[in-house]
Amino acid sequence: MNGRTRSRLVVLHVLVAALLLVLAGRMWVLMVVNGEHYSVVAAENRTRDIVVPAVRGSILDVDGRPLVRNRTALVVSVDLTVLGRLPDKGKQVIAELAKVLGTTPEDLALRTRLCSPTVPRPCWPGSPYQPIPVDDRVSAKQGLQILERQEEFPGVIAQVQAVREHPEPEGASAAQALGYLQPITQEEMDRRQGLRVTGFSGVDLIGRDGLEASYDTDLRGEPGIRKVNVDARGRVTGIAGEQAPVPGSHLVTSIDAGVQAAVEKAIGVQVANVRKAGGKPSAAGVVMDVRTGRIVALASYPTYDPAIWTGGISQDEYDALLGKKRGEPLISRAIAGQFPPASTFKISSVAAAVRNGSPLKGTYNCPGSFMVGDRAFRNFEGQGHGPMSLHTALVVSCDTIFYKFAYDAWLRDGSTKPVKNPRDPMIGMARDFGFGAKTGIDLPGEAPGRIPDRTWKKNFWEATKTENCKRAKTGYPEVTSPTRASYLTAIAKENCVEGFVWRAGDAANFSVGQGDVLVTPLQLARAYAAIANGGTLVTPHVGAAVVRPDGTVVRRIEPKPAGKIPVAPKTITYIRDALADVTKSGTAAGAFGGFPLDKVHVAGKTGTAEVYGYKDTAWFASFAPAKKADYAVVVMITDAGTGGTYSAPAVRQIYEAIYGFGDTAKAALPDGKLPTTLPKVTP
Repeated sequence: MNGRTRSRLVVLHVLVAALLLVLAGRMWVLMVVNGEHYSVVAAENRTRDIVVPAVRGSILDVDGRPLVRNRTALVVSVDLTVLGRLPDKGKQVIAELAKVLGTTPEDLALRTRLCSPTVPRPCWPGSPYQPIPVDDRVSAKQGLQILERQEEFPGVIAQVQAVREHPEPEGASAAQALGYLQPITQEEMDRRQGLRVTGFSGVDLIGRDGLEASYDTDLRGEPGIRKVNVDARGRVTGIAGEQAPVPGSHLVTSIDAGVQAAVEKAIGVQVANVRKAGGKPSAAGVVMDVRTGRIVALASYPTYDPAIWTGGISQDEYDALLGKKRGEPLISRAIAGQFPPASTFKISSVAAAVRNGSPLKGTYNCPGSFMVGDRAFRNFEGQGHGPMSLHTALVVSCDTIFYKFAYDAWLRDGSTKPVKNPRDPMIGMARDFGFGAKTGIDLPGEAPGRIPDRTWKKNFWEATKTENCKRAKTGYPEVTSPTRASYLTAIAKENCVEGFVWRAGDAANFSVGQGDVLVTPLQLARAYAAIANGGTLVTPHVGAAVVRPDGTVVRRIEPKPAGKIPVAPKTITYIRDALADVTKSGTAAGAFGGFPLDKVHVAGKTGTAEVYGYKDTAWFASFAPAKKADYAVVVMITDAGTGGTYSAPAVRQIYEAIYGFGDTAKAALPDGKLPTTLPKVTP
């Protein structure tokens, strides 16, 4: 063997030895250094984690009656991940499952497809990696067919679970206030790191609206974990350990089911009357404790059944909930509907006029019309009432007095060429009353309303200038009425050139809650509560307390600090006394004829807002008892008529239910008071 060959063998031996040393070192690292880690991994290969859903807490009324609770249901779900591994992608399984459930394979295919902007309902809006519920009303016989023949139904799960239901105590729905649940989406799971997902359960169903959304964290609870042993084929052979789920807490609210039902019934009666007269109305009602801001009732029309979301929803049903054709029933008009308040707004305008120097107990002329610049602004039906006090101006709802207040203030501010820092007293007072800003209620989706001013008008002009200037040239050929088309063209020309100017007409309309002023029924209820309680601007809230299933109080939900309206006590008392006469001899006297005002004196104000293309929006804002009020009640009905004809009767019906008058068998609130203690919650 020559030297060269010997050298090659030596190198080879060295390489082999090095490789053996590396292998031995690697084995030592795996077995000694990381041995414990790989032992755990190996054990995990023989176990599986099953997330055990927590039962979602109930939502209760002020007396502990369930507004939302759970019912036990046998739920069948389909795991697309498992079906996707089958040779036929699960078509045979779906066909057999359809036979068991008494439906069609096509229906199940629609329910299990994933939602997207191009996929109509029904579809699955949740994560593609979680089981998809296809039926939550399965009989025991159907469930057994699936469970006993699991080899025929791979990827199909049948489990007894808690499903949300709305028992409607006393007939109260409160759909928009309570909200609804929907499956969590993949995007939400990505944002919520560590959120455990179980399929059709309280873990991956989250609140989408109302109290279900606002208090979702309290209601959902904490899921548990069950570790199960499995064999090589994935079959469960036993339980290795379990961490029990923590059920969600109950939410006690300030809603009284009896009052809530009365509000829904009252606006329902008037909505039916409006329909008979040819209108297409929407409506809202609010009942609020004037001292604390607690919401006793919150109703909106049109409404819907929150259970419609359970088990999937068809495209027609989905379109009906979101589309304008059926009135957009998902919207809570009580907190998100924005409407011109008309004469109910005059409580703010009176306070502004007095603070701006007008005598509180002065005498003012109420002609049938008042010239604002070169245009006549008229009273309702052009009726004049002669000289009167501000008290009478509120009782008979004289508009022309307020037009003059607004016009005089506009002139003092410099008219179309305003002075530096114009006072705009009515705009400032409206904001002090809370208009134009959210109230802070503990519900999602609240609208701020709108208090227009010079800045807003300039911004609006800039946004609409192009369209106005275009219409100034082309006109409105699509409008069939020549008179109307001519009027719109003239307005477009005016807005094109100087639409940014805060004109006298803007100020005049503002004073009586018309023009571009928009408020929500909740904002109006809070403003009237401030007059009733002496000037405190409360923060509305629905939640009262979070309570564990064993009755332990987790926390009481206290109202946020409230502010004060900058109105002198004597002015507040003066306005309150005037509103008390509205139901005796004013614009709501007809609606309250025969009502026992000697027992519970209702104070309030009607409002009739003009809306182009529709009948008037009817308002009645009130509080009672007039001297020492408990509640503020507001009802609004669109496309109706006068507030005294449509909304005031609904408010009367609500007070009758609260205090037990009229045909009401018993008072919804004994002694007219809400409970001062929390209801007893038992396991």
